[in-house]
Amino acid sequence: MRLRIDLAYDGREFHGWARQPGQRTVQGELELWTTRVLRLAEPAQVVVAGRTDAGVHARGQVAHVDLPAPGEGDDVASTLLHRLRRVLPDDIVVHRVTPAPAGFDARFSAAWRRYSYRVVEQDAPPDPLLRGHVIAVPQPVDVERLNELAPLLLGLRDFAPFCKPRDGATTIRELRELGARRRDDGVVEIHLLADAFCHSMVRSLVGALLAAAGGRRDAAWL
Repeated sequence: MRLRIDLAYDGREFHGWARQPGQRTVQGELELWTTRVLRLAEPAQVVVAGRTDAGVHARGQVAHVDLPAPGEGDDVASTLLHRLRRVLPDDIVVHRVTPAPAGFDARFSAAWRRYSYRVVEQDAPPDPLLRGHVIAVPQPVDVERLNELAPLLLGLRDFAPFCKPRDGATTIRELRELGARRRDDGVVEIHLLADAFCHSMVRSLVGALLAAAGGRRDAAWL
């Protein structure tokens, strides 16, 4: 049977989502504890909607796991939810575990992924409680100019210049939304929505947009 897992995590202490030998990752923790709490004969294999890089947080991540068929009357979804909540470290929270509908795949059923990137100018230090959730930049951020330039990056195209290459992975993506706003506390939020993102694409896009908006690059460079 296939179960859908809705979860959130603080990415500061993880080397990203994907399992890596000798490194602490979100997938590694989730697979380890799923295997243990359900006493599985074979290690659990968790598939995610979108793999996040090191230090990236998630509020609405979706994954799935395939498990042996349960016995009559067994509520494996409820059992897994409650057991994971007891044993997972406090930087991972599982919100829901539910039986997946027929044909559901966390990766291929996802129609879009959304990211928010938070930036603050260095001359206006952020609330210390935001540490690990914002990045400081040395120059002022021109939000109006950011929004003027953002449409240049929208659409279906090859984003290879903004991605770290991976064997067999396409860099063709459709960036559907890109925009920025300044919050009341001064933090600039840059929002991105695409069908999918390739490795390091979000950070590279934001860096390029900040460089162009700050006058260090011209619009044609984008």
